[in-house]
Amino acid sequence: MALPGLGLCSRLSLIRFRGGTDGTVIGFYSHRASCEFRLSLCRHYSSTEPRRGVGQYITSSIRSINSKYEAFLKRRFPRVYTIHFTFTQGSKLIFQDVKDVMRIRTKMASEGLQVCDLPYRDMEKLRQTRKYLMKTLPLLVMSLPPFANYLVFVLMYFFPRQLLIPHFWTPRQKVAFWGSYHSQRVRHHLPLLKELETLSQQVKRGPLQKRLQVLCAQVQRGRTPKVSEILGVRDLYSGPPLNVLSVTHKRRVGALLFLSPRLPGFLVERRLSRHALELLQLDRALSNLGPHQLDESELRQACYLRGLDPYPLSISQCREWLSTWLQVSSSLRKSEQMLLLHSIVFLSANYPSGAADRKPPLRSAQKPSRGDKDGERAVLGSRPSRGDF
Repeated sequence: MALPGLGLCSRLSLIRFRGGTDGTVIGFYSHRASCEFRLSLCRHYSSTEPRRGVGQYITSSIRSINSKYEAFLKRRFPRVYTIHFTFTQGSKLIFQDVKDVMRIRTKMASEGLQVCDLPYRDMEKLRQTRKYLMKTLPLLVMSLPPFANYLVFVLMYFFPRQLLIPHFWTPRQKVAFWGSYHSQRVRHHLPLLKELETLSQQVKRGPLQKRLQVLCAQVQRGRTPKVSEILGVRDLYSGPPLNVLSVTHKRRVGALLFLSPRLPGFLVERRLSRHALELLQLDRALSNLGPHQLDESELRQACYLRGLDPYPLSISQCREWLSTWLQVSSSLRKSEQMLLLHSIVFLSANYPSGAADRKPPLRSAQKPSRGDKDGERAVLGSRPSRGDF
């Protein structure tokens, strides 16, 4: 419809040459009137407005249908509505994360920045998005065949912790799933302390040997050590035996960071070293920002990454613990990164250690009773997968 309109407009422009005896006045008036009339006709015959109107109509119709569908689910199937709403919001968060990562990568390329030069939130965004995309990639591949998305939806419904990232968890699921992950991490606290006590017997310097033994004994008795007591053994990590640990010990330490223990020994050491360096860089950036600048969600996520279960604690307790962690981290060098990973046990095993919140001391691992197993399985589900945080 645009082409006939243009032809008609071109013919109407000749009115200024045909009308009137006084060419100057009437010609000028006719040209102005013809231009206005021509523009009105061009707008009338243009295809832009109809297309825009059709697009708006389709968009509004889709929104109306979607709102009615959500209202129906909320009224008749509230549980399905909760899953639908969580999935919709999670998809928006993923797309926003991808956009943020693209913006950060563009900034790094244009300004010649490295990851360690980024501010804390950008560094944490890169870390989280990389892990989340790696976990969701198998699910996306499974949904590629025709009609396979229905099977994927069923799997997501029955196995949300194993297949979905925290973006698609409800607040209740997030508390339960994080608690389950943390229970897997806590199992390695006592074995690591026992191994450190055994390694302390190989230390030839008497005062340092005594400090490490006292430190491990305090944690096993249910006390959280001070920053000075942890930093008092830092010299041990610059020489044997703590700078050359066995692969078995490193597998246990990797379990604190949710790293898979099923990889070959050299890959376990490489991944553990990379994650420890990444944690040091995050701590440097967080110290520059300040823990008080984090909101509640960021604060709990930061504490959980560093070995603490934040949900039973208040915001002030989380902020206090994170400040203590940063005091230890900011004093360590790259060669002492293993002490930072051992501090996950030192600082979080018994926190909070006040009189009202004192936890029972660590004891040897015991097999849970039949009732405990059934209750844990009913609330938390099956064993979690690795590498989610």
